[in-house]
Amino acid sequence: MIKNGHHTANQQGKEAGAAPAGTTCSPEKRRRTIRVWCDGCYDMVHYGHSNQLRQAKAMGDYLIVGVHTDEEISKHKGPPVFTQAERYKMVRAIKWVDEVVEGAPYVTTLETLDKYTCDFCVHGDDITLTMDGKDTYDEVKRSGRYRECKRTQGVSTTDLVGRMLLMTKAHHSNIGNSDYQQYTDNFGKQGSQCHSPWTGVSQFLQTSRKIIQFASGKEPQPGDTIIYVAGAFDLFHIGHVDFLEAAHKQSDKPYIIVGLHFDQEVNRYKGKNYPIMNIHERTLSVLACRYVSEVVIGAPYAVTRDLLDHFKVDLVCHGKTEVFPDKDGSDPYAEPKKRGILRTVDSGNSLTTDDIVQRIIKNR
Repeated sequence: MIKNGHHTANQQGKEAGAAPAGTTCSPEKRRRTIRVWCDGCYDMVHYGHSNQLRQAKAMGDYLIVGVHTDEEISKHKGPPVFTQAERYKMVRAIKWVDEVVEGAPYVTTLETLDKYTCDFCVHGDDITLTMDGKDTYDEVKRSGRYRECKRTQGVSTTDLVGRMLLMTKAHHSNIGNSDYQQYTDNFGKQGSQCHSPWTGVSQFLQTSRKIIQFASGKEPQPGDTIIYVAGAFDLFHIGHVDFLEAAHKQSDKPYIIVGLHFDQEVNRYKGKNYPIMNIHERTLSVLACRYVSEVVIGAPYAVTRDLLDHFKVDLVCHGKTEVFPDKDGSDPYAEPKKRGILRTVDSGNSLTTDDIVQRIIKNR
C-alpha cells in the first residue's frame, strides 16, 4: 500500500531486511530507524532522480543524500550545468529527502556510510564509474551494504540535453499532423515505441500508478490557506523551487496548488521549441517538490472564476516574470485581481528555462 508516496512501516521493514513476522524482537530493535544513503551529481535534477529517491526512501525511514562538488564532477565527468549551491538546494526541495550532505565524496565508501550511521546505500541499476574506470560502489557492494532501485525509463540528463540541442524551432508546427496524433495516442501504452514527432527522442510513458506514487494524497485542512500558482514549470529548476518556496512562505499553513498548462498552450505563449518536457513529465517534476500539495494537469491559461471557486482559492501568486495575454488578448489574472487576491512574489531568483538552455549550448 502506498500513502503519500511512501510505503507503510510494515513494507519498509520488509524491504530493508527487518526480521520476519513471528520472530522475537525487542521493542528497541523494532523502533530502530533505518537510515538510507544515496549520492550523486544531481545536475539538472529531473523526475528520474526524484523517482530514485522515492524508491530509496521506501526502503527505510530516514534518507540522507550526498551531493558532489563542482570540482569532483568536473574531474570525473566534466563541468556541471548547475553550481553546487544550486544542486544542494534542488535536492533539499525533493520531498522524500530528509537530509543533504554537501560535498560528498565521488566514490561511496563504508567510511561514509558509517560516518552518517547509514545501514546501506541505494543506487539505480546503471553503473557509475570513476575517471579511471572503477565502479564507484564497488566497496559497499562487496560488503553487502548496497541496494538497487529501478532506473526510470525514458529520461536522463543526457536525454534532456539532447532534446535542447536537437529540437528545431518548427517542431511544434507538427501538432496537427498524423505523427503527432499517433504520438499522443501512444501515451500511457506500456511497451509502445513512443517517440516525439519533433525530435525522435524516446518519451516517458505516464501511468496513473506513477502519479499516485508521486502525489501527496493530502486534502486541504481547516485553517489552510489555499494558494494557486500556474505556469509551464518546464525543466523544473532552482528558479521554480525558489518561487514555490516564496509562495509557501505567504502563509503559516499553506496548501499550494500548481496549475500546469498543456504543451500546446505553453508553445503558444513561449514559442520557439518549448516545452522541452511534456505535460506528463512536468507533472511528476512538480509533484516531487516538497512545497507542492496538488497539481492541476492541463489548467486553463486564464485563472477563471470557476477555477477559483472550485478549489476555494484564497490567494493567487505569480512571480516577477512576464505575464503573456490570453488568446483573445485579455489579462489571464483579471479575476484574481478583481477579487483582490493576486500577489506578486519576488523569489530573488531570475533564472528561467531559457537561461538553462543557454548554459547547455555554452557547455555543449
